[in-house]
Amino acid sequence: TRSTLTPSRPSKAMDAVPTAAYVSSPMKMTSRQRVESALTHQEPDRTPVFEYVLLAPLADRLLGRPYGGDPAHWPALVAELGWEGAVRQIAKDRLDLAERLDHYLLYVTPVPPPPATSSPSARPAAVSRTAEPTPVAPAPDDPVAALVRRNQTAAAAPPPADEPLLIYEVLGQEMTRRGLDLPILDPAYVHGVWTDVELMQSMLLAPEVAAEHFRLATGRALALVERYLALGIGLIGVGGDFAGTRPIISPEAYRRFIVPEVRTLARRIHEGKAQAVNASDGDLWPVIDDFLLGCEVDAYLEIDLYAGMDLRRLKSRFGQRITFFGNLDCGTVLSFATPDQVRQHTLDCLAAGRGNGGHILCASNAITASVPLENYLAVVNAYRDTFNLSRFTP
Repeated sequence: TRSTLTPSRPSKAMDAVPTAAYVSSPMKMTSRQRVESALTHQEPDRTPVFEYVLLAPLADRLLGRPYGGDPAHWPALVAELGWEGAVRQIAKDRLDLAERLDHYLLYVTPVPPPPATSSPSARPAAVSRTAEPTPVAPAPDDPVAALVRRNQTAAAAPPPADEPLLIYEVLGQEMTRRGLDLPILDPAYVHGVWTDVELMQSMLLAPEVAAEHFRLATGRALALVERYLALGIGLIGVGGDFAGTRPIISPEAYRRFIVPEVRTLARRIHEGKAQAVNASDGDLWPVIDDFLLGCEVDAYLEIDLYAGMDLRRLKSRFGQRITFFGNLDCGTVLSFATPDQVRQHTLDCLAAGRGNGGHILCASNAITASVPLENYLAVVNAYRDTFNLSRFTP
C-alpha cells in the first residue's frame, strides 16, 4: 500500500562513505520489506536488486537449462509441454533464476494466449486455381488516414483475455509452495511513440486523431490495470519510449498528448493502493519534471545513463518523492567494458543510489546476448561483496 510516512532527510554524509564501508541494518529484512522500504524512502538493510529483462543465452547459462522466461523459447515450450505446461515451466524458471541470483522482485509480462484451434467450419474456402485474385489498391500514403483506421480497429478490440494472465496465478502458487514472497512489477506500456511515424506525423497534422489514439490506449491500459489490481499486483509500469539521445517529440507534444493520459493511469493505480512506475529510455531531461511529477508516478525505470540520465543528479532533485530503478548501463558498459570496469560501475551505481531508500539496482534495460557472462558475474558479485553476501558462481 502507499505510505503516508514523511521520508527522512537524506544524509549528505552517506555519499562520502565508500561503498565497501556500507554496514547493513541489524534488522534482517525480507525481500518484500526491502522493496517496500525503497519505495517508501526508508533505508533497507541492503539495496534491493532484480533484473528487468534477462534473456538467453546468459539466462540459460545462469539457470543451467533453456530459460522459459525468454520469449524466444516459448514456441518450443508449448510444443513440448502444451500451453498450460509451458506457463507452469515459465513460473518455475523465473523463480529458480530469482532464487539463484537472490533477486527481491520479479518483472513479469502476460504470456501469449493459447494457440487458436481450427475447425472445418473455420477453414477458408478453396481458391480456384484458374482465377487470379482481385488486385488490392495500395493504401494512400496518408499517415492521418492510417491512424484513423488504427483507431477504429483499437476501438473495436475486445477486453484483455483471461488466459495470458494465468502466469500470475501460477507464480503465486509456486511462491507459496517455496515459501517465497516476491513483489511483481507488471507492464501497461501503451503511450510510447518510438518508431511510430504515423502517430508522430498525426500529432502535427491532425492533433485530434492523435489524441484519440492516446485516449484509446489509456482505455486499454486501464482495463489491464484493473486486472492487475484484482490480482494484488503492487507495481505497474506505465508510459513507453519517446526518446533516444534526445526526445523524438517536442516537450510541448509530450505535455499535451502523453502526460494527461499517464497521469490518468497513475491515479487509478493509486486508488488501487498500488504504485506507478514510469518507463522510457533516452534523454528525458527536457521533460523530466513532467515525466515524474506531472505524470504523478512513484518510480522511474529504464534510466538511460548513456543518454545522460545520471542517478546522482536524479536523486538530488527527486529523491524525496521518486524511487529509481537502475541505472547500470547495459548497452555500453555491461556489454563492452572489462569485468573490472563493470565492477566499479556497479559500486558507483550503488553509491549514487544510497541514502533515504529510493533505489532498486538493475540494468537500464535488457540483459541480452551482447553482455558477456563474466561481466554479468562482475555485477552480481560487486553487489554481493558490498553487502557481505557469499559470492555467486554459475
